[in-house]
Amino acid sequence: MKKTSISPSSTPKKQQGRRTAIRVLILLALLIAVMALAFAYPLAMRGWNWLHVTWRHPWALLLLLLAPIVLWRGTLGEDNRLPRMRMGTLHPFLQGPQGWRARLKDLPGIFRAAAITMLVMALAQPISMMRPESTDELGIDIVLVLDLSGSMRAVMDAPASELPRRAVPKGLRPTRLDIAKYVMQDFISLRKTDRIGVVVFGKSAYVLSPPTLDYQLLDTLVGKMTLDLIDGTATAIGDALGVAVARLRRSDARSKAVVLLTDGDSNAGAIAPQYAAHLATVVGCRVYTIQIGNGDDVDVQDGVDLFGHPRYVQRRFPVNPELLHEIAKTTGGEAYVATDAKALRESMHDVLDNLEKTRFEASQATYEDLFVLLLLPGVWLVALDALSRAWMLRRFP
Repeated sequence: MKKTSISPSSTPKKQQGRRTAIRVLILLALLIAVMALAFAYPLAMRGWNWLHVTWRHPWALLLLLLAPIVLWRGTLGEDNRLPRMRMGTLHPFLQGPQGWRARLKDLPGIFRAAAITMLVMALAQPISMMRPESTDELGIDIVLVLDLSGSMRAVMDAPASELPRRAVPKGLRPTRLDIAKYVMQDFISLRKTDRIGVVVFGKSAYVLSPPTLDYQLLDTLVGKMTLDLIDGTATAIGDALGVAVARLRRSDARSKAVVLLTDGDSNAGAIAPQYAAHLATVVGCRVYTIQIGNGDDVDVQDGVDLFGHPRYVQRRFPVNPELLHEIAKTTGGEAYVATDAKALRESMHDVLDNLEKTRFEASQATYEDLFVLLLLPGVWLVALDALSRAWMLRRFP
């Protein structure tokens, strides 16, 4: 009978391969468990919003390729770097107790690989754009319409205590435009939840800004207005009112208002002021007219004298209070007359007292950096790696 010989080394090699395969499976299971625990904190804070994040530095995710290398070097690869002693047989050691610390020797490598994964994802800087903040605000939609015709050069004196230094050029008396700009900027600075737009007009009308909550932008635009900005040889009140109403046509606010500041009579434009007032009623907009001046003789700068001082002459600019009253009455607004800075400011604020508040939604998209939610678990894993290597696991020598 023929006997089959078995190599003494074949059985240990198979057993070693089987133990390595089991060890790899255990490593993967432990890695999944550690990663699940690491992601528990970010998921608890933001939930499924992680499915919609945007990565600010997506190229950094390529560093995730280092995680498998770190895992191998900290577990299976570390066996090749351990000190060894040649002995005749290891059988007695295999039969003896190993202890719980020896069975956890792969944990530091798992902690380090998981830490690398979390820190790399934090480095890529995930950003959440799926959390808009919507708040219900009380406010109205307002369009301020300012006359930039030549008559706004007329002087409108005011006590120095009522005007800031920036409101009037040095060495000059304030003009109607200077006072109107100051009052408009003051009006804008006191608003909190009102959307405000600005229209300027002379011979034609132009939109300086559509209704917005950006008060800083409005303040800057109003401050830069000059009489040379547009053609001011005529006064197109109908066109200006029509342009303002058009900006409010798609407004979702229940209360809409146009504040018209002018010091002259309508003598230009393609739209009649009465028809523009009718259009305002169609869109549910009230028009509040503020007449600057009363048609009396006023001082207007006419160059400078031999010493460089401003020279003033008397002029009269016609006004049409009946037209402004008709516009206000047709739209359900009010008509005011302001002959000085104080009256102009009071007229502007009285407009709001005649308007009920409405509620509209102000929505702003938020861009929230989420890297901190990944950075914290990564730091915790690095700490666990260091603690487990220095305190918990056996080391040789």
